[in-house]
Amino acid sequence: MLDYTFFLEWAQFGMRWLHVVTAIAWIGSSFYFIALDLGLRPEKDAPAGVNGAAWQVHGGGFYHIQKYMVAPARMPDDLTWFKWESYMTWVSGFVMLVLLYWTQAQFYLIDPTVLELPVWGAILISAGSLTIGWILYDAICKSKLGDNNTTLMVLLYVILVVMAWGYTQVFSGRAALLHLGAFTATVMSANVFFIIIPNQKIVVADLKAGRTPDPKYGKIAKQRSTHNNYLTLPVLFMMLSNHYPLAFASEYNWIIASLVFLMGVTIRHFFNTHHAHKGMPWWTWGVTAVLFALCVWLSSFHPVEEEEQAALTPAEQRFADLESFPEIADIVMSRCAMCHAKEPAMDGITRAPKDVHLETPEEVARAAHQIYVQAGLTHAMPPANLSYMEGPERAAIRAWYRQAVGG
Repeated sequence: MLDYTFFLEWAQFGMRWLHVVTAIAWIGSSFYFIALDLGLRPEKDAPAGVNGAAWQVHGGGFYHIQKYMVAPARMPDDLTWFKWESYMTWVSGFVMLVLLYWTQAQFYLIDPTVLELPVWGAILISAGSLTIGWILYDAICKSKLGDNNTTLMVLLYVILVVMAWGYTQVFSGRAALLHLGAFTATVMSANVFFIIIPNQKIVVADLKAGRTPDPKYGKIAKQRSTHNNYLTLPVLFMMLSNHYPLAFASEYNWIIASLVFLMGVTIRHFFNTHHAHKGMPWWTWGVTAVLFALCVWLSSFHPVEEEEQAALTPAEQRFADLESFPEIADIVMSRCAMCHAKEPAMDGITRAPKDVHLETPEEVARAAHQIYVQAGLTHAMPPANLSYMEGPERAAIRAWYRQAVGG
């Protein structure tokens, strides 16, 4: 029998695939053009207005690329715009946020031990927070502080650290780091949508009208593009972090996230310096290694356990109230608790996968959706069926879940 969860899982899978594909296209073109811009060199007999050029080889062919400081005297008919990669990355990411964290807020977004929130309140904070960063960042960029790139980057970093801490005070650890990534990605995509592309269109319009474009538009666009370049790698870390509880579920997860932003700077500084033919600052990898080691060390501190877990939410209580629940709890605790425990008994497992604990009936009720998908709809868990979960047991899990949700 196909139910709502079945189609939701496929919708999430399809949208995640689209998100990854568009992100690859956006990041690839962004990194390429930053490297290209840094590697341009003056060229003899170059046309008027050309600021630099580069020769490149790829796929068996040679490419001669020239950059105009402002724009060429005449616009070509086949001008290519790089914008849809950014737009679709954000749109697909936002849809993913809705499909996973909003439609299943009680499972992934809200953690009662962090903050008791109604579903509507959590969604409102989630949506509203994504706009705050862009508004504040854009205001700073357009102020006098924006004239100093170093000051601007420091202020942006402070904003990110504050948001990292703030998210961990509101959402579950998994949702906190994911939202920090979405927060940053929103700033990046908004840079493209509100600044970079509009500025380029102003230049094109001036050229078509026979006016000399103001070089400030290109300067501003380049500044925002450079910011995006340094933020890309940390965003990727945040988006992948939900698979690794040592990152999102540790006591100092917000500090780990803050250090990751610094690693993004050191790694990109190495490549940007190299592409600009200014040497290879190997020291940046030493700094990156130290920062990563700090993240590993911080993850070793386990969160302080609550003396008493928060009561089940009404949605969770529905699963616990069913007559079949004692049987389901016994199945899950006997087949899954060897890994999903505060102190896993399975060799090679030092922390419960995705920080999901299944040692008590209450924990089973809280994880009902994950159990249904991982062990009911599919055979993903237990991995390789190490604990020999049988077909009738999986069928019982499916029937229990569907009865609770009315399916």
